[in-house]
Amino acid sequence: MTTKPHHHPAPDSPRRPCVVVAGHICLDVIPAFKQEGADSLGELLVPGKLVDVGPAVLATGGAVANTGLALHRLGVQTRLVGKLGQDAFGDAVCGLLRQQGASLADHMIRDAESATSYSIVINPPGIDRVFLHCPGANDTFSADDLPAEALDGADLLHFGYPPLMRRFYADGGEALARLLAKARAAGLTTSLDLALPDPESPAGQADWIEILARVLPEVDVFCPSLEEIVFMLLHDSGLHIRKAVAAGSPLGGLEADDIQAISARLIELGATAVLLKLGRQGAFLHVTEDRDRLAASGRCAPTLSRWLGATLHAACFTAEVAGTTGAGDCTIAGLLAALVRGDGPRDALRAAVATGSASVERPDATSGIPDWSVLADRLARGWPRDPALPFPHSV
Repeated sequence: MTTKPHHHPAPDSPRRPCVVVAGHICLDVIPAFKQEGADSLGELLVPGKLVDVGPAVLATGGAVANTGLALHRLGVQTRLVGKLGQDAFGDAVCGLLRQQGASLADHMIRDAESATSYSIVINPPGIDRVFLHCPGANDTFSADDLPAEALDGADLLHFGYPPLMRRFYADGGEALARLLAKARAAGLTTSLDLALPDPESPAGQADWIEILARVLPEVDVFCPSLEEIVFMLLHDSGLHIRKAVAAGSPLGGLEADDIQAISARLIELGATAVLLKLGRQGAFLHVTEDRDRLAASGRCAPTLSRWLGATLHAACFTAEVAGTTGAGDCTIAGLLAALVRGDGPRDALRAAVATGSASVERPDATSGIPDWSVLADRLARGWPRDPALPFPHSV
């Protein structure tokens, strides 16, 4: 790992808040398919056959790239911490990050004993995508890998996708709790995002209620999607709801009261604030009424304390959808950017949904996100909203 010296602002300059985004990162290799007319992947990928494809697109994926680059584009000082191999794919990831900001790869961990995680995205026209995925260094990332200097002077640590990182869901989430406790001990506010595991995988078979009970007392802002959290909390019925959401059923057949009950359960398990991502139905914010818990939430405690007891819903803003990759990660970035700016809960939730809505206007995860001033102007001019199921206290 290489780091550059910190450049401190002049004494009379306002201090810029800093967010550290750590966790899962990978390289996506996406070949362009020319051939059309095949009805199935089996017809196209025949053993011994040469399939003529176009140039491959290389893109970063995972929470570190998606949420981290979205924060950077919104104008937040951001440090990215992921684990890569000392290989060509790792070089490619660092190069792509540096195209977005010269210092964005400075805190990436390079490990000669690990391979960089990558996915080959096989996406022929008219056929469902297939992913060939190597977890690589994400499975070797441990709590001890997070360098102390990456946290130095930062305000908030966001950690993303532990269900896709073996050491962070093993042993009942002990390593994840320890990493978050390390950040809290350094005075940072903590934020956590999940990912949706394959039900048949080791992560899908893990006892997530046990993991959440251990981890959430160390989490100030918890940001799961509805599909993720119902699968983890509700077992068989959660799997049914997850499938219903994937099939296009709004909230998977749940009602607004169910959403509030799920978020309240997460507060009971220890989270200070919950941002529940609801896909096309927007997002729901639920904040504890425990003043002591809010006061103990690190450097963002003064702002979070102003969110006391908030239970708010926000619908998505109208967008011409080009792709939904990373929309949830970008929604989180909008909320965290608002949090470190010092916004109140209503403005913060609107910022979250606005950022997620802007992200879907481009095929990739983050290039649709402008500087926050541009989004703020769009909101001020009356950005139309999508219809959503009725929620009390919508903003």
